[in-house]
This record gives sequence, structure tokens and C-alpha cells, in this order.
Amino acid sequence: MNASAELLKELRIDRNKASAPPPSGTPRRGLWIVLAIVALLVLGGIAWFLFGRERPIEVSTVPVVAIQQGTASSSVLDASGYVVARRMATVSAKITGKVREVMIEEGMRVEEGQVMATLDPIDANAQRSLSASQLEAARSQLAGLKAQVAQADAEAGRLQKLVGQQLVSRSQYDLAMAQRDSLRAQLKTAERNTRVAGDALAIAELGVDNNTVRAPFSGVVTAKAAQPGEIVSPLSAGGGFTRTGIGTIVDMDSLEIEVEVGEAFIGRVQPKMPVEATLNAYPEWKIPAEVIAIIPTADRGKATVKVRIELKVKDPRIVPEMGVRVSFLEAAAPAQAAAPKGVRVPASALVERDQKTVAFVVGDDKRVQQVPVTVGVALNNDRQVTAGLSAGEQVVNNPPPELRDGSAVVEKQPQ
Repeated sequence: MNASAELLKELRIDRNKASAPPPSGTPRRGLWIVLAIVALLVLGGIAWFLFGRERPIEVSTVPVVAIQQGTASSSVLDASGYVVARRMATVSAKITGKVREVMIEEGMRVEEGQVMATLDPIDANAQRSLSASQLEAARSQLAGLKAQVAQADAEAGRLQKLVGQQLVSRSQYDLAMAQRDSLRAQLKTAERNTRVAGDALAIAELGVDNNTVRAPFSGVVTAKAAQPGEIVSPLSAGGGFTRTGIGTIVDMDSLEIEVEVGEAFIGRVQPKMPVEATLNAYPEWKIPAEVIAIIPTADRGKATVKVRIELKVKDPRIVPEMGVRVSFLEAAAPAQAAAPKGVRVPASALVERDQKTVAFVVGDDKRVQQVPVTVGVALNNDRQVTAGLSAGEQVVNNPPPELRDGSAVVEKQPQ
């Protein structure tokens, strides 16, 4: 019985303890622990983003260039010059007039006969209208004289019959014949006047056409010299207020190179001699060329002789007045007529890794691939590569020691 009473006491609820509030610090401590864990995760992610990921290596790249014909020949003479156009024209109007519209812009391609500009044709139109009216008047006069000549011929024929019958006097018949001959002479004069009026109208039409400026040949506009409202003239009027041209056109198919060679070295240059040209704007691009002619005169002041060189490659990157360096090459022997196989890269782009000559090719994902290459002959500062690389690829120039296969790279910004 006592044991049952004790069990009942243990099951009894103590209302004083149930109504007591829980400790106030327990939930707040748990919240701070959760916030601390979240902050540690965020800081860890930032630290990995800043220090844990791979940093790209700054490098400079160069293109892999196909070997052009004649690049294996040795240079006998180097010179500098400029790209020039053999066919270039500053287009102007044939007459003096005010510009009404200009239809060209710099860099625009124009075809032969294309309209470049128009002048105000008020005066030319008025002259054409006057010539047309004069032609109509001459034609009307001609028609009237033709009618009079026809009537005079008929009258002379009737009088001739009457004279034979002695019905009219001989003097009356002679007077009619004189009038007929006079009208025939006037008719011939009117016919000539009509032709003159027609020629005058044709000249007036040419005057109207002269207000339209057309391209004399196909080419590219390199300069726009006039604006609407300005006065243009084929002759300079002085004072700076009259333009002498509408624009300048260059035939890009006529580009060639002009260099000046010292008198002491001109004997090394021969017509049809192979040449390797390098534009200052594209130092890695070797352009095949050939000597056209040696101008048979010297510059007394500079002691030089001008040489014309033909470019074997037509490319939009070649523009007039570009600076160019040329190397006059020895003529290749018949057995060496074919160009060396493979491509060329700067010698500084090739390094030794694991006792192999390799190059680092930059991929589209900005990561490099270590490629073993087979090296051929030396080409000045470049090297021939017969296997491992293809023209058009980008390789790392002067690869740093820490660069490895698969490394991320970024192009070094110019200083």
C-alpha cells in the first residue's frame, strides 16, 4: 500500500515547476551558433575564390605563319620604302559650279561611271531650254521655206508651159524662176541653221551632263574634298574658297612598292628579282614580291635610285603610303624552286621541356596545350617548323618557366 502511494506521488504534476519560465539564454545561443556557421561558410567561399582557384599567367602570343615562296632564299640587300598607287585621281568637275550633292565618303568603294557628286544645273538647264527653243524655231522656218519652194516650183512649171504657148511674156517666166532659185537658196540656209541649232542643243546637253561628276575608274575613296554649297572649279581660283576636286579615288589593284636604293648597292638589284616585303604595321606578315623596274635616273641630293616592286598578294590590309621594309633575295636554284614545307614561328616561341622542343598553343578556352614540334632551318629570327603546328594558330612567345600544359593564360597588355 505504501509502495502504491509512493508511485502516485511520483506521477503527480508539480504546478509550480510547470508554470516556471524556461531559461532565457538557450534559444539565443543557438541562433548565434547558426549565424557563425553561415559566416564561416561565406568567408571560406570568398577565400577560395580569391586564393584557391588557378590564376591565369600573363603571356604574349604570336601567329603561326605559312612559309611563302622564296622565304628560304638569303637576302642580298635590305631597303625601306612606301606602298604607292599607280592609278590614283583627284576627281573634279569639268566646269565651275556650286555643289548640290556629294554621294561619297572616305573608305567607300565606287565603280567606273558611278555618280560621285552633282552640281547646281540651273544655268545649264536654262541654256538647254534656249537651245531647244532655237532648234524648234529653225525647224519651223525650214518647214515654211519648204512650202514656199514647192509653190515656186509649181508656179515656174505652169509659166514654162504658158511661155511655150506664147500666153505669157518671157520676162514674167524669168522672174518666177529667179524667185524659185532664191527660195531654194533660203531653204538650204534654213537646213544648215537647223543643223547648227541641233548641234547647239547637243552641246547644251553636254553642259547639263557636266554638272554630274562620275568616277573615272573603279576604286576606293581615300579623301572627300567638297561639301554641298561649296564652289568647285577645275582651275584654282585662289583665296581658299574654291575647291578644285570632289574626292580622291585609288585603284587598290594598282598598289606597288617604291624604295630608294643607294647608288653603291643598286648593282645588286635586277629586274624580276624576288623580294620579301614586310609592312611596318604587320611585322609578322611576309609578303612575296618582285622587282618591276629600276628607274633609270638617280637623285643627286640623296645619291639613290628608285626601284618599283610588284606585290604578289592583294589584301585589304595593304593601303597606300604604308611604310614597308623589303629584302631583295637571291634567285632560287631550280632544285630549290619549291618553298620549304611547314610553317614559321619566332625562335623565341620554341623552348626545351623534358628534352623535347615544344611550343605552347593557345586554345579557344584560353588554356595552353604543350605541343612537341619538329624544327627545320633557321629563317633569320624565325625557325621553320615542319610538324606539330599549323598556320593560323597562336603560340606563346617567350614562354615563362612556370607555364605548363593546360595552364590558363591571359594576353599581356601592351605597356
